Amino acid sequence: MKESGRKQGAASPCAACKLLRRRCAQDCVFAPYFPADEPQKFANVHKVFGASNVNKMLQELPLHQRGDAVSSMVYEANARVRDPVYGCVGAISSLQQQIDALQAQLALAQAEVVHLRVRQTVTMSNNGLSPGSPSNSGSPSSRLMGSQGKPYFDMDMMDHSSLGEAMWSC
Repeated sequence: MKESGRKQGAASPCAACKLLRRRCAQDCVFAPYFPADEPQKFANVHKVFGASNVNKMLQELPLHQRGDAVSSMVYEANARVRDPVYGCVGAISSLQQQIDALQAQLALAQAEVVHLRVRQTVTMSNNGLSPGSPSNSGSPSSRLMGSQGKPYFDMDMMDHSSLGEAMWSC
């Protein structure tokens, strides 16, 4: 936040005094929060709350709370200008609807992950592999290994007809 709404040494009024067409005093309550280069900021606050009410609110607050109060008033005033009926409540409601939609998408994605993991576990158990076995690392070379760590393509003359079926179902 700027320290003052006026440039040092210049007699330029703050945005509030300029809009209200009055002389900006050295101790102007608006000057620290409504600088001259942001006239729309005070215009919206004035339109929604009124300059007199804003002045009263700021006078009643300790100095260290005034900046936060002005930020809140500016936010509410801008929301009221955009949505005169609902203001901030409309923005909050819209954000809540987005949260609800995203939570539903997240739940669907999590359910899909669980479904795919169950399907993967069933497929592995049908092939004689356990989900946590070292032969199930997912690498191509591990798929060529049997459950005992022997390669499927051994050079012996054993019958490997059932192994081909297991290999291609992965």
